[in-house]
Amino acid sequence: MRFLGIGDTVDLGDMYLRLQSAGHEVRVHAADSEAHDVMRGMLRFTEDWRRELDWARQAGNDGAILIETASLGEVQDELRRDGFHVIGGSTLGDRLENDRAYGQSVLRDLGLRTARSREFTNFADAIDFVQRTRGRYVFKLNGSEWSSTRSYVGAMDNGDDMVALLLSTQRSWPASEVPSFVLMDHLTGIEVGVGAFFDGEKFLSPSNLDWEHKRFFPGDIGELTGEMGTVVTYRGAERMFNQSLACVAPLLRESGYCGYINLNTIVNDDGIWPLEFTCRFGYPGFPILDSLHRCGWDNIFRLLIQRDANRFPTHDGYSVGVVITVPPFPYSHGYEVLGKGRPICFTEHLHETDRRSLHYGEVDMHHGQLVTAGMIGYIMVVTGIGESIEAARETAYNRVRKVVIPNSRYRNDIGVRLIERDLAEMRRLGLVP
Repeated sequence: MRFLGIGDTVDLGDMYLRLQSAGHEVRVHAADSEAHDVMRGMLRFTEDWRRELDWARQAGNDGAILIETASLGEVQDELRRDGFHVIGGSTLGDRLENDRAYGQSVLRDLGLRTARSREFTNFADAIDFVQRTRGRYVFKLNGSEWSSTRSYVGAMDNGDDMVALLLSTQRSWPASEVPSFVLMDHLTGIEVGVGAFFDGEKFLSPSNLDWEHKRFFPGDIGELTGEMGTVVTYRGAERMFNQSLACVAPLLRESGYCGYINLNTIVNDDGIWPLEFTCRFGYPGFPILDSLHRCGWDNIFRLLIQRDANRFPTHDGYSVGVVITVPPFPYSHGYEVLGKGRPICFTEHLHETDRRSLHYGEVDMHHGQLVTAGMIGYIMVVTGIGESIEAARETAYNRVRKVVIPNSRYRNDIGVRLIERDLAEMRRLGLVP
């Protein structure tokens, strides 16, 4: 098959490497020049993806375009109208992910329970609102370009911390830019995502559940990084899926959506509360899912293109994924000095199963030595699978300890809270068997 990857920063690099090693032709476009050293010499890159369209078209049903971002929906829709097989999202998907208020309104219209969410385009109105209502809120900027480190989960019931945050953000905000953000009521419960592949007509089975660990330090302390590790399973997701993500199928079908989609939620005694969509391949979500697939990405993409199957084979049990970073992650300032260009070594010979469980991110091959590269220091995801979360954790961390990078950091508690409390609580709620 032929695969043309289009994105900003080679987010799907590990996927491209695996497709390439399976014998497929892969060409990649990375729009951001700061990412041009990522997997340099390991993949074939192109400066102009539109010049590669004929190359992809010549493969017929064996050609696919992979879109990494939730910002090219109109382009994806256009390419599909021109007869290309595009796997990624759609214009609707971009809006569901980036316009948080719209995403919540869609969920409400479908009959799902949602937290109250208010959209603002200036800080003064938001400050006045919090001062009047004195509640606990979550602050999130609209738009895919904003780092998750700019989000804030309020900690004070009277909202004083949120007012202080809004005031400081207002003072530093560029005068020429109009802010767009939401304040959502804070919900207490277990955060869990439900995801599945959609082939343009229907969801493929099985769906999956994921428990993300978003903060930088163990114990859920520190910055919201996007993700420092995740536990995933393809078993037992049916109840959550049927009560939430499955409801979106008619809208996805109408928009021509084809690819992966995830709905992040809070669950508690009052039910399932959808929070936000991810309408693309999430990172590190896709490599952690990959570790549970009993077939390659090429087989899954064929199913999405041909639309002639309802399911694909997956392993039982759980996968634990651990993200390894270097300074100054989760920030980019100072990366050239603090973390870039550091050698990546291994303490011992890696078995083939170990190597397949190392999912590379911002890496480069320099004079035969694997080194850190890219923009922010998000180096790799290490996975381990097992029948239990405990077994998957042990396997994953045994592999993590084989990776040696100067000043590398990772969380050592991925899955612990799920073992100690959250999985039993979800069973009590009747959401998992």
